[in-house]
Amino acid sequence: MKTLTVALFGALVWGNAALAGGDISNGEALSNTCAACHGADGNSTIESNPRLAGQYASYIEQALRSYRDGSRNNAVMAGFAAGLSDQDIEDLAAYFAAQTPVMVTLPRD
Repeated sequence: MKTLTVALFGALVWGNAALAGGDISNGEALSNTCAACHGADGNSTIESNPRLAGQYASYIEQALRSYRDGSRNNAVMAGFAAGLSDQDIEDLAAYFAAQTPVMVTLPRD
């Protein structure tokens, strides 16, 4: 069952990346700015910062466009998104969608 779960999870992640229309290589280059908060591959180690690895490309695109146009309010993200073109957003979304999310277990009190 574990093998099946891993195989299905991998298919979902790669299927998600295949649906993205951006350039993964350019997205990787653009993601250097994102790495400080979201991790080099989108697997943030900072609990308050979202993990982007394996997210749906369409979700990342929508979020970045919303930060850019001000309909989603976050001063930090608005500043980063302001300079992104539509192509940059598609490329970043494709890159993060193609990354494998790392599952972590949080300590219990």
